[in-house]
Amino acid sequence: MLVLALDTATTVVTAGLVDLGPDGGPRTLAARAHDGRRHGELLMPAVRASCAEAGHALAEVGAVVVGAGPGPFTGLRVGIASAAALGHALDVPVHGVVTHDALAWGLHTGGNLLVVTDARRKEVYWAAYDASDPADAHSVRRLTGPAVEAPEVLAARLDELAIGTVAGDPAFAERLGRDIGGPGAPTVDGLVGVAAADLLAGRAPAPVEPLYLRRPDAAPPTGRKRVTA
Repeated sequence: MLVLALDTATTVVTAGLVDLGPDGGPRTLAARAHDGRRHGELLMPAVRASCAEAGHALAEVGAVVVGAGPGPFTGLRVGIASAAALGHALDVPVHGVVTHDALAWGLHTGGNLLVVTDARRKEVYWAAYDASDPADAHSVRRLTGPAVEAPEVLAARLDELAIGTVAGDPAFAERLGRDIGGPGAPTVDGLVGVAAADLLAGRAPAPVEPLYLRRPDAAPPTGRKRVTA
């Protein structure tokens, strides 16, 4: 199965084509990852470039997988709206996955794993995972999250969560008091890997719901202003 994977939940715009076979894990054919927050400008050129590099037309895609966040409102809706439009145009299913699950996929740490990404407003989006299964390096189980809070508040909980390894955005290492390794954004094989069981089983996906975790900054007006002479 040829799968198109997209994610715009972080500062990185991720897109690529993945081959998913019944006898093996996802295999990346081509991918693009652009850092720059210009999600609306960069996403579809990245999709077209990935198709050209892989030597496949969009019409050959059998499914779309998209990161559903958590992430900032503007960037996140670009990826989800684009995935929905592509799924409709190609008449293929669209599967949403938690972006942090895709970041954790493939990170066999031998213990509990914390994934953090930039939530702006001096906060992080985070989720904790059990990545200790020695039998399957791709098997991670989410323990708690996703959630959003200040790194200093989260740092006070790391012992309680028994965190051994932190992955994600390295900009928060000092405020968390831990080294941060691993990818700072999800890979296309991680996105597809999270959805692989559903894709291979042919399960119908649920509607993709964005994980905003916050109300948008914009608010409707509460009343008319009084006009005075």
